[in-house]
Amino acid sequence: MRACAIIPTYNNLATLPSVIGDVAAIIPDIIVVNDGSTDDTSEYLTTVSDKVTVVSYPKNRGKGYALRHGFKAALQKGFDTAVTLDSDGQHLASDIPTMLDCYAADEGSLVVGSRKFDNPNMPSKNSFANRFSNFWFTVQTARRLPDTQTGFRVYPLKKIGRHNPLNNRYEAELEILVRCAWRNVDIKSCPINVYYPPQEERVSHFRPTADFARISVLNTVLCLLAVVYGYPSMGIRKLIKLLKK
Repeated sequence: MRACAIIPTYNNLATLPSVIGDVAAIIPDIIVVNDGSTDDTSEYLTTVSDKVTVVSYPKNRGKGYALRHGFKAALQKGFDTAVTLDSDGQHLASDIPTMLDCYAADEGSLVVGSRKFDNPNMPSKNSFANRFSNFWFTVQTARRLPDTQTGFRVYPLKKIGRHNPLNNRYEAELEILVRCAWRNVDIKSCPINVYYPPQEERVSHFRPTADFARISVLNTVLCLLAVVYGYPSMGIRKLIKLLKK
């Protein structure tokens, strides 16, 4: 396993240095994707460019776009595994070894972090959004996951390289899960801890109306594709696997 960490960031300068420092203590190879930050993130990254690989572009394009470019950079550097986590400090680097152990037990699987939703500091909108996403993921794939919204994941890069997200924004992470499920990629859940800062310290780029509308459109498209492609594809792949035994 050749693993790197991919950290997409957009205007999270207050937390990015500590996130990089914590991750570097566990995974020395780090790719930071500067998704068009307008604060002083670019200046800061020049000071650590000898320690991390920086992928940067001038205009904010969204989480999916950042992941796509992070995956590309990782593959070009010869990595076969990538741990992705957010730069806002909510994901704890101390959980990375547990995530990698889960991945090593079934190498080639996609490992998705699973948050504890009884956390008293978790915003109520997060819990609702996750239940909403989980429901549609099950409809589209006939699989169940306790947390389809987290960005803390371990990706098998050579498999994901063929399924780069088509969506550029926040909903791309759901799209990746669904498309991998259709190709019978194993998807495993791993418990993680999450830190939620006080309300006044939180930096969120989630736009409830616009983002929820895009997620709804994506779910509609995925449900249609599940009927004409997803379920038939899963059935054929399972049949081929049985015939090879």
